[in-house]
Amino acid sequence: MILRRWRGVIRTQERNAYRDYIAATGGTDYTSTPGNLGFQMLFRDLGDGTTEVTTLSWWHSLDDIRGFAGADISIARYYPDDDRYLLERPIHVEHHDIVAGGAQP
Repeated sequence: MILRRWRGVIRTQERNAYRDYIAATGGTDYTSTPGNLGFQMLFRDLGDGTTEVTTLSWWHSLDDIRGFAGADISIARYYPDDDRYLLERPIHVEHHDIVAGGAQP
């Protein structure tokens, strides 16, 4: 199993709007891609009016991630209105092999 991790930063006041936006865009894309085992979105308020956003998605294989992200799976995937919300828009994501603990596929 592979974990894909992305992080960005938004304005804290836009937490709910961004959550709903991602549920309708990235969340739908994650869960409709064969080989996706689910996703979560995490918020961490930074205390300065901004909030760190992390998305975690679980996949059977790197090939399944290619079905979501394209040939270069290290590049983050963005959606048309992301610039409206994101104060930080990283180019890359991380991938981790899950080797112990948690749910199994």
